[in-house]
Order: sequence, then structure tokens, then C-alpha cells
Amino acid sequence: MITATTLDGGTVHLGDAMSELADSLRGKLFRPGGAGYDEARAVWNGMIDRRPALIARCADVSDVQDAVRFAASHGVGIAVRGGGHNVAGTAIADGALVIDLSEMREVHIDPDGRVASAVGGATWADLDAATQAHGLATPGGVVSDTGIGGLTLGGGIGWLRRKHGLTCDNLVGAQVVTADGDVREASTDRDAELLWGLRGGGGGLGVVTRFDYELHPLGPEVFVAFVLYHADRTPDILAAYRDLTADLEDEVSSFAICGTVPDEDDFPQDIWGEPYVLLMACAATDLEAGERLVQPLRDLGDPLVDLSGPMPFVELQQILDADYPDGMRYYWKSLHLPDLSDGVIQLTREWAERRPSDLSTVDIWHLAGQMSRVDADATAFGDRSSPYLLGVEANWQDPAADADNLAWTRDCIDAFRDVSTGREYLNFPGFFEDGDRMRRMAHGDANYQRLAALRDRLDPDGLFDPSA
Repeated sequence: MITATTLDGGTVHLGDAMSELADSLRGKLFRPGGAGYDEARAVWNGMIDRRPALIARCADVSDVQDAVRFAASHGVGIAVRGGGHNVAGTAIADGALVIDLSEMREVHIDPDGRVASAVGGATWADLDAATQAHGLATPGGVVSDTGIGGLTLGGGIGWLRRKHGLTCDNLVGAQVVTADGDVREASTDRDAELLWGLRGGGGGLGVVTRFDYELHPLGPEVFVAFVLYHADRTPDILAAYRDLTADLEDEVSSFAICGTVPDEDDFPQDIWGEPYVLLMACAATDLEAGERLVQPLRDLGDPLVDLSGPMPFVELQQILDADYPDGMRYYWKSLHLPDLSDGVIQLTREWAERRPSDLSTVDIWHLAGQMSRVDADATAFGDRSSPYLLGVEANWQDPAADADNLAWTRDCIDAFRDVSTGREYLNFPGFFEDGDRMRRMAHGDANYQRLAALRDRLDPDGLFDPSA
């Protein structure tokens, strides 16, 4: 007998109703002990090992409605899986009904209206391929395997952020199956409050089955800076980066990454295993102007290697994919920074040197630009004033090293708290420890209360976990 966890923490036997759900779906229903269940519950982060009561892999919106109504009728919580790339693993929950959209990946482009409509299970690889066929793009992430859903709902910081804003800023419409099983349209003309909540609110408002994005002319090639300096030079490279970012044009989105050169043919063999500071940037403009704009990042002297040059935008979106394979172990956290002070630079160097895994990195994202010009209350995302974001990425392979990597990440974040704003980015959330505090800080008190009121209207029984 299969049981599920109810919203009040009890259990319920699903009984014959489970077969009725299976019969109603055009997609597939996976259950514990059944064929395909263990494969269906596996997600990108190898640290996540959860056992949902059922997994409904939906084929269409009607399937999503049937699954939501089934969960509501039994008082069972719902987790939503889009691309499944969320580092906290919120696509899967113990004892819940998982609504899996991973087979729903269609993308439609309106090139004249410059709008892309993508079904909720699409990835950025799907969306980029479709939009670039028309010389258009919308701000996404920096790894193409990432699902559009989680990234958008959490904000979306990618290669076009300073020119065109966050991913959520470019969300102009959506279709949502809410807790009552109804299909709602959200736009500036129809339920504008729901659209507001989807723009960086972190989820928990329903199952988003379609995302509509504003598109912008771009590509097919962009100029990319990709230059590695030796980590011995971390203080002067990051100080120079601080000075350069003060005057970078909005067309340039960049970050600095402290890591270790992998043993890969893309890099000269004589620098394999060397610690580095990578300055990487995308110039969202024509190639000649782009090369000129990013050149100062390449002129800091004596690089380990400079791999900069023109690159198809779809290739840029995929350039980091190999660093984040399915099944590896991940734990990421973040803090917004009011500046890139000498103290921040020194902490960055110290904690990069303490990494227990050569696959881990300490990253400084330059923000500002267009994403910072949106008022804090214009979207659920909240305050945009911080010019930098600290990203601490623990990436490793051996389960025996879990404790060391988790401790390094948490200790690193604690070391930076006094030089940060205290605000974290919802797409780098660890495992949502103290998640309510994190969301309150991320959105700000006014936006947090507004989101709570929206959830009360759409999901009064709490069917959807807001961290999912």
C-alpha cells in the first residue's frame, strides 16, 4: 500500500484513486517499487535522495490539472519539477506528489512581436536554440541544462543581465495551474498581481505550464572575454576588476571566478592543476564594439591563458555545462555585496585557497546595469541595489567528502556576512536552511507580505511549498 504525507504531517493511503489517476494521465505515473521510479526521482544534484509518494510525468496541461486535483483531494503536498537543475533539489520531496514537466518542452517564437512562449519543462538550451534561429534572445542563466522555470521564478542572473535585466524582468506572461486545478493566465492585463509574484517570487503559486518572454536582438555571435590569471595575483586582479567594473558599459556582463584549471584539452597541459582567477564577460553588442569593451579585462598582464574571442551565443550559453554534470554533488550559497572592498578581496583569496575540492569555486558576479534600475517593489524579486554578488560553489564527487564541503561553504559564507548586505540569491540557496528568513531577506518585508497574501488567495491550504 502506497502512502503519502499530508499537509498536516500525517499520512494517507492512496488506494484505488492512484490507479484512477494513472488512467487519466496521457503521461506516466511512477510509484515506489515500480518500473522507472528510481530513475524518475533522480535529479541533477547527486546529494538529493528523496522518495516522493508519486511522480506524475505530465504530457500536457490537462495532466497537470488532474495531478493537482488529485493532490488537493487527498491533502497531499506538491513539488514541481521543470528542468530539475535546482541546486537545493526542491523538484523532489519526500512523501509528496511530484508534478514532472520534463517532457513538456515546446517553444514557440513570435519573431514579429518578439515574444517566446516556452512550456514549463523547457531548458535554456531549448529556448536559446529557438530564439537564436531568429537572431533574438532573452536573459537566461549561464548553464544551458538549467530549466527555465526555476531560474525565472528565482530571478535569473545571466549573460544579458546588465543590458536587458533579470530573466524575471523579461517575463511578460504565463499560464499557471493553481491549487484549485484551474488554468489562469497572468499578464499585465490579466491578473497582473500573479505576474508580479512570478517575477522572482521563488515559486509556490502553482504549476507554471507556460512562460512568455520578451525577446531582444542578439547574435548570432557575441564577443566573449575568457582570460585566466594565476591565483597568486588574486589581490591585484580583483582590485583591477573592481576599478574596471566601475566604468563598464551596460552591454558587458561579467564575473570573476577563483578555481583550479581542470585537466582538459581546452587548456594548455602545463597549467593543469594551477589555481586561477578567471575574468569572463559577454558583450551584448556587435563584435567590433564587444572586443573593444572587454579588452581592459584582458590587459592585466601575464595571463595563464587567454581564450577570448567571438563565439556563437548558444555556444556561450553551453560553455560551462561540462563543469556541472548530472549526478555530481553540489552545495551553493550566496550573499549580496555592497562593494568589492580590500577586505572582501582578501576574504575571497583566503577562502578560495581553503577549498577542499578543486572543482569548487568562489565567484564574484558584477550586477548593476539595467537589472538595478527596476524598483524593488516592481517585481517580487526585491532590492536590486547591490553591485556585486558573492557565489560560493561547492562541487565534488565523493560522498565521503560531504561534511568537508558543506562545512567549507557554510564557514565561507559566515566569514563574509559582516561585509555583505545579508541578502541571499534564491537560486543559490544551499538547501533552504532557515528558508523563511532567507525569503524574507531576499524579497524585503513589503514584498514578502505581498507574496504571502497572493499565496493565501491562490493556495489557501498550502498545497505548494513556496521553496519548490
